[in-house]
Amino acid sequence: MDKLTALMNRAVSRRKFVAGVGATAGATVVLGLNGCSGSSHTPTPTPTPTPTPKPVVFTDADVLNFALNLEYLEAQFYLYAATGAGLQASDLTPGSASTYQTVGTVTLGDAAAVTGLTPAQQDILNEIAYEEQQHVRFLRSALGSMAVPMPNIDLSFFGPLAVAAGITKTATGDGSFDPFDSFDDFLVGGFIFEDVGVTAYSGAAGLISPAGVAAGYLTAAAGILAVEAYHAGYIRTSLTGRAIAAGSATNYPQLGAANLVEDLRAMLTVGNSAAPSTAGSVETLLVLPTSISSPSAIVAADPTNAVGFARTVNQVLHIVYGSPTVGVGKGGFFPNGVNSVFATTTA
Repeated sequence: MDKLTALMNRAVSRRKFVAGVGATAGATVVLGLNGCSGSSHTPTPTPTPTPTPKPVVFTDADVLNFALNLEYLEAQFYLYAATGAGLQASDLTPGSASTYQTVGTVTLGDAAAVTGLTPAQQDILNEIAYEEQQHVRFLRSALGSMAVPMPNIDLSFFGPLAVAAGITKTATGDGSFDPFDSFDDFLVGGFIFEDVGVTAYSGAAGLISPAGVAAGYLTAAAGILAVEAYHAGYIRTSLTGRAIAAGSATNYPQLGAANLVEDLRAMLTVGNSAAPSTAGSVETLLVLPTSISSPSAIVAADPTNAVGFARTVNQVLHIVYGSPTVGVGKGGFFPNGVNSVFATTTA
Protein backbone atom coordinates (compact mmCIF):
# COMPACT_ATOMS: atom_id res chain seq x y z
CA MET A 1 0.00 0.00 0.00
CA ASP A 2 2.95 2.33 0.60
CA LYS A 3 3.93 1.71 -3.00
CA LEU A 4 0.42 2.57 -4.20
CA THR A 5 0.36 5.72 -2.08
CA ALA A 6 3.75 6.81 -3.39
CA LEU A 7 2.60 6.19 -6.95
CA MET A 8 -0.50 8.27 -6.45
CA ASN A 9 1.55 11.07 -4.86
CA ARG A 10 3.94 11.14 -7.76
CA ALA A 11 1.20 11.04 -10.36
CA VAL A 12 -0.58 14.09 -8.94
CA SER A 13 2.75 16.45 -8.21
CA ARG A 14 -31.18 24.93 0.92
CA ARG A 15 -34.88 25.70 -0.60
CA LYS A 16 -37.35 22.86 -0.20
CA PHE A 17 -36.79 19.26 -1.16
CA VAL A 18 -40.26 17.90 -1.89
CA ALA A 19 -41.57 19.12 1.48
CA GLY A 20 -38.66 21.33 2.46
CA VAL A 21 -35.03 20.91 3.40
CA GLY A 22 -35.20 24.20 5.21
CA ALA A 23 -37.80 22.85 7.59
CA THR A 24 -35.51 20.08 8.78
CA ALA A 25 -32.07 21.57 8.27
CA GLY A 26 -31.89 22.34 11.95
CA ALA A 27 -32.56 18.72 12.90
CA THR A 28 -29.08 17.25 13.24
CA VAL A 29 -27.80 13.71 13.31
CA VAL A 30 -24.58 12.57 14.93
CA LEU A 31 -22.55 9.94 13.12
CA GLY A 32 -19.66 8.25 14.89
CA LEU A 33 -16.68 8.26 12.51
CA ASN A 34 -13.16 7.20 13.34
CA GLY A 35 -11.12 10.28 14.05
CA CYS A 36 -7.48 10.65 15.06
CA SER A 37 -6.57 11.22 18.67
CA GLY A 38 -3.18 11.65 20.26
CA SER A 39 -1.75 9.25 22.80
CA SER A 40 0.02 10.10 26.04
CA HIS A 41 3.35 8.54 26.93
CA THR A 42 4.61 7.45 30.36
CA PRO A 43 7.95 6.01 31.43
CA THR A 44 6.30 2.58 31.26
CA PRO A 45 5.43 1.62 27.66
CA THR A 46 1.71 1.31 27.11
CA PRO A 47 -0.28 0.08 24.13
CA THR A 48 -1.28 2.73 21.62
CA PRO A 49 -4.84 3.69 22.46
CA THR A 50 -7.53 2.95 19.94
CA PRO A 51 -8.62 6.16 18.19
CA THR A 52 -11.74 7.56 19.78
CA PRO A 53 -14.65 7.89 17.37
CA LYS A 54 -15.07 11.53 16.50
CA PRO A 55 -18.72 12.53 16.12
CA VAL A 56 -19.66 14.42 12.99
CA VAL A 57 -22.77 16.52 13.31
CA PHE A 58 -24.70 16.96 10.10
CA THR A 59 -28.11 17.81 8.71
CA ASP A 60 -30.21 16.34 5.93
CA ALA A 61 -29.02 19.25 3.79
CA ASP A 62 -25.43 18.13 4.39
CA VAL A 63 -26.28 14.64 3.14
CA LEU A 64 -27.87 16.07 0.00
CA ASN A 65 -24.93 18.40 -0.55
CA PHE A 66 -22.50 15.49 -0.41
CA ALA A 67 -24.58 13.86 -3.15
CA LEU A 68 -24.49 17.16 -5.06
CA ASN A 69 -20.67 17.12 -5.05
CA LEU A 70 -20.75 13.71 -6.73
CA GLU A 71 -23.36 14.85 -9.22
CA TYR A 72 -21.18 17.83 -10.17
CA LEU A 73 -18.36 15.39 -10.93
CA GLU A 74 -20.50 13.02 -12.98
CA ALA A 75 -22.20 15.82 -14.88
CA GLN A 76 -18.88 17.40 -15.81
CA PHE A 77 -17.49 14.10 -17.08
CA TYR A 78 -20.50 13.18 -19.19
CA LEU A 79 -21.09 16.67 -20.54
CA TYR A 80 -17.47 16.97 -21.65
CA ALA A 81 -17.66 13.50 -23.20
CA ALA A 82 -20.86 14.33 -25.08
CA THR A 83 -20.36 17.99 -26.00
CA GLY A 84 -16.82 19.11 -25.17
CA ALA A 85 -18.15 21.60 -22.61
CA GLY A 86 -19.25 21.30 -19.00
CA LEU A 87 -22.04 22.66 -16.83
CA GLN A 88 -23.29 26.17 -17.44
CA ALA A 89 -22.24 28.92 -15.03
CA SER A 90 -25.78 29.07 -13.67
CA ASP A 91 -25.42 25.43 -12.54
CA LEU A 92 -22.30 26.01 -10.46
CA THR A 93 -23.25 28.46 -7.73
CA PRO A 94 -26.01 28.65 -5.10
CA GLY A 95 -26.90 32.21 -6.12
CA SER A 96 -25.84 35.14 -8.26
CA ALA A 97 -23.85 36.68 -5.39
CA SER A 98 -21.86 33.50 -4.74
CA THR A 99 -18.35 32.75 -5.85
CA TYR A 100 -17.12 29.38 -7.04
CA GLN A 101 -13.98 27.64 -8.18
CA THR A 102 -13.78 26.97 -11.86
CA VAL A 103 -12.97 23.61 -13.34
CA GLY A 104 -9.27 22.82 -13.53
CA THR A 105 -7.73 20.73 -16.28
CA VAL A 106 -10.72 18.89 -17.65
CA THR A 107 -9.28 16.41 -20.10
CA LEU A 108 -6.14 14.74 -21.27
CA GLY A 109 -5.19 16.14 -24.63
CA ASP A 110 -7.43 18.33 -26.67
CA ALA A 111 -10.35 18.98 -24.31
CA ALA A 112 -12.78 17.80 -26.96
CA ALA A 113 -15.75 15.50 -26.82
CA VAL A 114 -15.39 11.79 -27.56
CA THR A 115 -14.83 11.43 -31.30
CA GLY A 116 -15.58 8.69 -33.81
CA LEU A 117 -19.01 7.97 -32.34
CA THR A 118 -21.86 6.42 -34.27
CA PRO A 119 -25.13 8.38 -34.14
CA ALA A 120 -26.53 5.86 -31.64
CA GLN A 121 -23.46 6.17 -29.41
CA GLN A 122 -23.71 9.97 -29.51
CA ASP A 123 -27.35 9.71 -28.49
CA ILE A 124 -26.37 7.54 -25.50
CA LEU A 125 -23.76 10.06 -24.35
CA ASN A 126 -26.22 12.90 -24.82
CA GLU A 127 -28.88 11.17 -22.75
CA ILE A 128 -26.62 10.30 -19.83
CA ALA A 129 -25.10 13.79 -19.86
CA TYR A 130 -28.55 15.38 -19.83
CA GLU A 131 -29.72 13.22 -16.93
CA GLU A 132 -26.63 13.97 -14.83
CA GLN A 133 -27.06 17.67 -15.54
CA GLN A 134 -30.68 17.43 -14.39
CA HIS A 135 -29.59 15.71 -11.17
CA VAL A 136 -27.41 18.73 -10.43
CA ARG A 137 -30.27 21.11 -11.16
CA PHE A 138 -32.76 19.06 -9.15
CA LEU A 139 -30.59 18.96 -6.02
CA ARG A 140 -29.62 22.64 -6.34
CA SER A 141 -33.24 23.64 -6.72
CA ALA A 142 -34.23 21.53 -3.73
CA LEU A 143 -31.43 22.92 -1.55
CA GLY A 144 -31.86 26.53 -2.69
CA SER A 145 -29.53 28.87 -0.82
CA MET A 146 -28.08 25.90 1.08
CA ALA A 147 -26.68 24.32 -2.09
CA VAL A 148 -22.88 24.26 -2.09
CA PRO A 149 -21.01 25.60 -5.13
CA MET A 150 -19.23 23.20 -7.42
CA PRO A 151 -15.77 22.39 -6.02
CA ASN A 152 -12.70 22.42 -8.21
CA ILE A 153 -12.85 19.30 -10.39
CA ASP A 154 -9.91 17.86 -12.31
CA LEU A 155 -10.86 15.23 -14.86
CA SER A 156 -7.23 14.83 -15.86
CA PHE A 157 -6.94 12.60 -12.78
CA PHE A 158 -8.09 9.79 -15.06
CA GLY A 159 -4.43 9.64 -16.13
CA PRO A 160 -2.71 8.95 -12.78
CA LEU A 161 -5.66 6.83 -11.64
CA ALA A 162 -5.20 4.61 -14.69
CA VAL A 163 -1.44 4.41 -14.04
CA ALA A 164 -2.08 3.30 -10.46
CA ALA A 165 -4.56 0.68 -11.69
CA GLY A 166 -2.14 -0.61 -14.30
CA ILE A 167 -4.20 0.61 -17.27
CA THR A 168 -2.55 1.97 -20.40
CA LYS A 169 -4.15 3.26 -23.58
CA THR A 170 -5.36 -0.18 -24.63
CA ALA A 171 -4.97 -1.76 -21.19
CA THR A 172 -2.24 -3.98 -22.63
CA GLY A 173 0.00 -1.71 -24.70
CA ASP A 174 1.85 1.57 -24.30
CA GLY A 175 0.48 5.06 -23.92
CA SER A 176 -1.71 7.04 -21.53
CA PHE A 177 -5.32 6.07 -20.95
CA ASP A 178 -7.79 8.79 -21.93
CA PRO A 179 -11.54 8.15 -21.54
CA PHE A 180 -12.25 10.73 -24.25
CA ASP A 181 -10.30 8.85 -26.93
CA SER A 182 -13.05 6.46 -28.04
CA PHE A 183 -16.44 5.07 -27.09
CA ASP A 184 -14.79 1.97 -25.61
CA ASP A 185 -12.45 4.04 -23.45
CA PHE A 186 -15.38 6.26 -22.47
CA LEU A 187 -17.14 3.15 -21.13
CA VAL A 188 -14.17 2.48 -18.84
CA GLY A 189 -14.25 6.11 -17.68
CA GLY A 190 -17.96 5.89 -16.95
CA PHE A 191 -17.41 2.60 -15.15
CA ILE A 192 -15.08 4.38 -12.71
CA PHE A 193 -17.97 6.59 -11.58
CA GLU A 194 -21.23 4.69 -11.95
CA ASP A 195 -20.79 1.84 -9.48
CA VAL A 196 -19.54 4.39 -6.96
CA GLY A 197 -22.55 6.65 -7.51
CA VAL A 198 -25.06 3.83 -7.06
CA THR A 199 -23.46 2.46 -3.91
CA ALA A 200 -23.00 5.98 -2.48
CA TYR A 201 -26.72 6.72 -2.69
CA SER A 202 -27.49 3.36 -1.11
CA GLY A 203 -25.07 4.03 1.72
CA ALA A 204 -26.35 7.56 2.31
CA ALA A 205 -29.96 6.43 2.69
CA GLY A 206 -29.42 5.53 6.34
CA LEU A 207 -28.08 9.01 7.11
CA ILE A 208 -31.38 10.74 6.35
CA SER A 209 -33.24 11.71 9.51
CA PRO A 210 -36.78 10.50 10.29
CA ALA A 211 -38.00 14.03 9.56
CA GLY A 212 -36.21 13.91 6.21
CA VAL A 213 -37.76 10.56 5.38
CA ALA A 214 -41.21 11.97 6.19
CA ALA A 215 -40.47 15.00 4.04
CA GLY A 216 -39.75 12.80 1.03
CA TYR A 217 -35.95 13.01 0.81
CA LEU A 218 -35.49 9.25 0.86
CA THR A 219 -38.03 8.76 -1.91
CA ALA A 220 -36.39 11.37 -4.10
CA ALA A 221 -32.90 10.02 -3.42
CA ALA A 222 -34.12 6.54 -4.33
CA GLY A 223 -35.34 7.97 -7.63
CA ILE A 224 -31.89 9.39 -8.41
CA LEU A 225 -30.29 6.09 -7.34
CA ALA A 226 -32.53 4.27 -9.84
CA VAL A 227 -31.30 6.45 -12.72
CA GLU A 228 -27.67 5.98 -11.65
CA ALA A 229 -28.29 2.23 -11.55
CA TYR A 230 -29.66 2.34 -15.11
CA HIS A 231 -26.47 4.13 -16.18
CA ALA A 232 -24.27 1.61 -14.33
CA GLY A 233 -26.18 -1.31 -15.80
CA TYR A 234 -25.83 0.09 -19.31
CA ILE A 235 -22.09 0.55 -18.95
CA ARG A 236 -21.49 -2.86 -17.37
CA THR A 237 -23.68 -4.54 -20.00
CA SER A 238 -21.95 -2.67 -22.82
CA LEU A 239 -18.48 -3.66 -21.63
CA THR A 240 -19.53 -7.29 -21.24
CA GLY A 241 -21.49 -7.39 -24.49
CA ARG A 242 -18.66 -5.90 -26.52
CA ALA A 243 -16.31 -8.53 -25.07
CA ILE A 244 -18.76 -11.24 -26.10
CA ALA A 245 -18.97 -9.74 -29.60
CA ALA A 246 -15.16 -9.70 -29.76
CA GLY A 247 -15.08 -13.43 -29.03
CA SER A 248 -13.47 -13.29 -25.60
CA ALA A 249 -12.45 -10.99 -22.78
CA THR A 250 -8.89 -11.19 -24.07
CA ASN A 251 -9.97 -9.72 -27.41
CA TYR A 252 -11.63 -6.76 -25.69
CA PRO A 253 -9.03 -5.15 -23.36
CA GLN A 254 -11.46 -2.59 -21.94
CA LEU A 255 -13.14 -5.38 -19.96
CA GLY A 256 -9.84 -6.13 -18.26
CA ALA A 257 -9.29 -2.41 -17.72
CA ALA A 258 -12.62 -2.15 -15.91
CA ASN A 259 -11.65 -5.03 -13.64
CA LEU A 260 -8.34 -3.31 -12.88
CA VAL A 261 -10.42 -0.32 -11.79
CA GLU A 262 -12.35 -2.61 -9.44
CA ASP A 263 -9.13 -3.98 -7.96
CA LEU A 264 -7.85 -0.45 -7.34
CA ARG A 265 -11.13 0.66 -5.75
CA ALA A 266 -10.98 -2.37 -3.48
CA MET A 267 -7.45 -1.54 -2.38
CA LEU A 268 -8.32 2.10 -1.77
CA THR A 269 -11.31 1.27 0.40
CA VAL A 270 -10.29 -1.84 2.33
CA GLY A 271 -6.53 -1.37 2.51
CA ASN A 272 -5.75 -4.61 0.72
CA SER A 273 -2.27 -4.29 -0.76
CA ALA A 274 -1.87 -8.01 -1.44
CA ALA A 275 -2.58 -9.62 -4.78
CA PRO A 276 -5.42 -7.81 -6.58
CA SER A 277 -8.66 -9.03 -5.11
CA THR A 278 -12.11 -7.68 -4.39
CA ALA A 279 -12.47 -9.79 -1.24
CA GLY A 280 -13.98 -7.77 1.56
CA SER A 281 -14.97 -4.90 -0.74
CA VAL A 282 -18.14 -3.99 -2.57
CA GLU A 283 -16.93 -4.87 -6.05
CA THR A 284 -18.27 -7.35 -8.57
CA LEU A 285 -15.82 -8.19 -11.32
CA LEU A 286 -17.01 -8.18 -14.91
CA VAL A 287 -17.02 -11.74 -16.24
CA LEU A 288 -18.57 -13.31 -19.30
CA PRO A 289 -21.60 -15.26 -18.04
CA THR A 290 -21.43 -19.02 -18.38
CA SER A 291 -24.41 -20.26 -16.35
CA ILE A 292 -27.36 -19.11 -14.31
CA SER A 293 -25.23 -19.34 -11.17
CA SER A 294 -22.16 -17.52 -12.49
CA PRO A 295 -21.10 -14.24 -10.86
CA SER A 296 -23.08 -11.27 -12.08
CA ALA A 297 -21.56 -9.18 -14.84
CA ILE A 298 -24.15 -6.43 -14.98
CA VAL A 299 -24.75 -5.53 -11.33
CA ALA A 300 -22.58 -4.87 -8.29
CA ALA A 301 -24.40 -6.94 -5.69
CA ASP A 302 -23.96 -9.52 -2.99
CA PRO A 303 -23.97 -12.79 -4.95
CA THR A 304 -25.75 -14.66 -2.14
CA ASN A 305 -28.88 -12.54 -2.23
CA ALA A 306 -28.54 -10.26 -5.29
CA VAL A 307 -28.95 -7.16 -3.09
CA GLY A 308 -26.97 -4.16 -4.32
CA PHE A 309 -23.94 -3.01 -2.38
CA ALA A 310 -23.64 0.22 -0.39
CA ARG A 311 -20.60 2.42 0.27
CA THR A 312 -20.00 4.70 3.21
CA VAL A 313 -19.14 8.36 2.77
CA ASN A 314 -15.61 7.49 3.86
CA GLN A 315 -15.22 4.79 1.19
CA VAL A 316 -16.45 7.17 -1.50
CA LEU A 317 -13.90 9.79 -0.45
CA HIS A 318 -11.03 7.30 -0.62
CA ILE A 319 -12.00 6.53 -4.23
CA VAL A 320 -12.59 10.06 -5.55
CA TYR A 321 -9.45 11.34 -3.77
CA GLY A 322 -7.47 8.34 -5.02
CA SER A 323 -5.91 7.71 -1.62
CA PRO A 324 -6.07 4.89 0.95
CA THR A 325 -4.75 7.22 3.66
CA VAL A 326 -6.69 8.36 6.73
CA GLY A 327 -6.98 12.12 7.21
CA VAL A 328 -6.88 13.09 3.53
CA GLY A 329 -9.15 16.02 2.66
CA LYS A 330 -8.42 16.59 -1.01
CA GLY A 331 -6.87 15.13 -4.12
CA GLY A 332 -7.74 13.12 -7.18
CA PHE A 333 -10.85 14.35 -8.96
CA PHE A 334 -11.32 16.98 -6.20
CA PRO A 335 -7.91 18.70 -5.91
CA ASN A 336 -9.19 21.08 -3.24
CA GLY A 337 -11.60 18.62 -1.64
CA VAL A 338 -15.36 18.33 -1.76
CA ASN A 339 -17.55 21.16 -0.49
CA SER A 340 -19.02 19.19 2.37
CA VAL A 341 -18.88 18.57 6.11
CA PHE A 342 -17.86 15.08 4.98
CA ALA A 343 -14.58 16.18 3.42
CA THR A 344 -11.86 14.12 5.12
CA THR A 345 -11.18 10.39 5.14
CA THR A 346 -11.63 9.12 8.67
CA ALA A 347 -10.87 5.38 8.57
